[in-house]
Amino acid sequence: MNPAFTPRALDRDAPFYVAGHRGLVGSSVWRHLESEGFTKLLGKSSSELDLLDRTEVFEFFAREKPTNVVLAAAKVGGIGANSAFLVDFLSENLRIQVNVLDAALEHGVERLLFLGSSCIYPKLASQPIKEEYLLTGHLEPTNDAYAIAKIAGILHVQAARRQHGRSWISAMPTNLYGPRDNFSPTGSHVLPALIRRYDAAQSSAVESVVNWGSGNPRREFLHVDDLASACLHLLENYDGASHVNVGTGVDHTVREISSMVAEEVGYTGETRWDTSKPDGTMQKLLDVSMIRELGWRPTIGLREGIASTVSWYRDNIGAVRT
Repeated sequence: MNPAFTPRALDRDAPFYVAGHRGLVGSSVWRHLESEGFTKLLGKSSSELDLLDRTEVFEFFAREKPTNVVLAAAKVGGIGANSAFLVDFLSENLRIQVNVLDAALEHGVERLLFLGSSCIYPKLASQPIKEEYLLTGHLEPTNDAYAIAKIAGILHVQAARRQHGRSWISAMPTNLYGPRDNFSPTGSHVLPALIRRYDAAQSSAVESVVNWGSGNPRREFLHVDDLASACLHLLENYDGASHVNVGTGVDHTVREISSMVAEEVGYTGETRWDTSKPDGTMQKLLDVSMIRELGWRPTIGLREGIASTVSWYRDNIGAVRT
């Protein structure tokens, strides 16, 4: 434990900056903090604050002086986008992180949580994946640039703890989904991509849907509202150097998940698999022992979460990121 901080309930009236508050994760964190009584939430859209602009970021921190920060802002995408835009994912995420973390350090942020991704772990890591497996093997080539950026963020937080005694922490969520996700055919992750694809197929009454890969890889999914509750739980109950995995501890094949989505949208046609497309890592199941020992568990089941996400997507289809 860092002697400068004793885990406790955060001051609900202290300025709290949520970086990326309009995205999938940030918007959920914002909603959860509001529901928990935080009164001074700070959020800026990309048009109001360009996190790639170091001067703008430092001026924002000097002006607003946040006490707490959740760094949820990032350039994200699915396997196709990560493979095609390697430089963009590496460069933009590094710049966002360095600007925010350096400004937070200079302006005295007390508690900061950096959000990474389970793709930081080696491609062939033993399952379930423990926090200690970081940097023990080669990364999955389809998203190694993004993973390196996130690993740099974890080390940046650890360095701030060691050099400056800051009570900052990192959390590594598994695959996320929920309202305000990216449903773009080229930029989305697997679950929102499946929802868009099957919903369109059901609406158009097409005979078959084609999905990438074999359908055999196993994936763990966490509803973003569960992640939001985990973030606050960690900020109030954990102060250690290690990053903390956040997940359900349960996974399913992509084929099984596809069937759940098809059933929820009411699609009864055929599903085909394009095995010329990459599968990515065959299994990526997190060991969630650490966060369970800290007293947190998810509450939203996968079928329940898929149902609510499909409903949100259909209600907001004209405004979703496509």
